[in-house]
Amino acid sequence: MNWSFRPDQPIYLQLQEQIRLLIVSGVYLPGSKLPTVRELAVEASVNPNTLQKALAELERDGLVFTLRTSGRYVTEDVDMIANAKKDLAMEQIRQFFQKMKSMGYDKKAALNLVESAAKEEEQ
Repeated sequence: MNWSFRPDQPIYLQLQEQIRLLIVSGVYLPGSKLPTVRELAVEASVNPNTLQKALAELERDGLVFTLRTSGRYVTEDVDMIANAKKDLAMEQIRQFFQKMKSMGYDKKAALNLVESAAKEEEQ
């Protein structure tokens, strides 16, 4: 995974977001074991405590659970994963509309642009 971080948000929140994306996109399958905190921290080039905080938040949200002495796993609740995927998509859509509004587009005009881009993509 190519871990990249922005300066506008705490690293642990960005880690949480990126791991959530790996889960909802199927890189980490329901019920699969996650790499250890140390392995992920080395891969992302972050402090293990920072990564631990991100995983604790994902655990609090229910996407990840810990089996004592065995490690962390992705939830087996596919509905929860589907809801998390929808939530991520909705956040992206909200951000898109905010950016379009800042550029002077209303929702209808932004949707027309999306339709035009989708048609171009089909060709």
